[in-house]
Amino acid sequence: MIDLVAKFLRVERAVIARVLPFALFMAFIALEEGLREATQRQWVTLTDQSFYLLYPLKTISVALLLYVVRSEFKEELRWRELLKPAASLAAAGAGVITFLLWINVQTTLPLVGSSPGFNPMLLPEGAVRLLLTATRVAGAVLVVPVMEELFWRSFLIRYLIRPDFRSVPVGTFSWGSFLITTVLFGLEHHFLLAGMLAGAIFNVVLYRTRSLALCILSHAVANLALAIYVLKSGAWYFW
Repeated sequence: MIDLVAKFLRVERAVIARVLPFALFMAFIALEEGLREATQRQWVTLTDQSFYLLYPLKTISVALLLYVVRSEFKEELRWRELLKPAASLAAAGAGVITFLLWINVQTTLPLVGSSPGFNPMLLPEGAVRLLLTATRVAGAVLVVPVMEELFWRSFLIRYLIRPDFRSVPVGTFSWGSFLITTVLFGLEHHFLLAGMLAGAIFNVVLYRTRSLALCILSHAVANLALAIYVLKSGAWYFW
């Protein structure tokens, strides 16, 4: 499949492996936004609970795609680097700082409405609520960090330095790639400024460690802390 996509788009497999999972994730977000707009215009009738079913589909689809293309980045994504206690602790600490900034810096783009978020209390009590909530947490902690770090820190930040991005060592710094990825990472998220700060922090983790695995750890810790905070506080708009 990846060979056909790469041939059709006339790009390398290495690019497809890092971009396609992210593009699929964003396509699901666009689909959800389109369906919400259609619901507001009364073209279709969907409840908030109906939209919740898209997240498991999105998470599973992206996870399966990452598994299919894993051979393209397995040498670059070295999980054994997580066994370095000092580096892992520092990366996890950066994730905690990112979480604290996220819940305290809630600046959004002008004209962008508030996010409805994911409120499991709207679901029937029991297995359905538990399953969809668990899927939400698992997606945020296990799938999203891998997918996003492969795109932002493995591909784009190096591609902006040189189109032959694999010739650029992981963790190579340039002001242009740092600033562009920081701003774009913020624009990807509902909370613009918090997203930019998160993008800057994850970039710094990359520069300091030259490890994609440690960037994923930092990202995963931030998302896990946010998930715990949301479930305890009921601040569903963060989801």
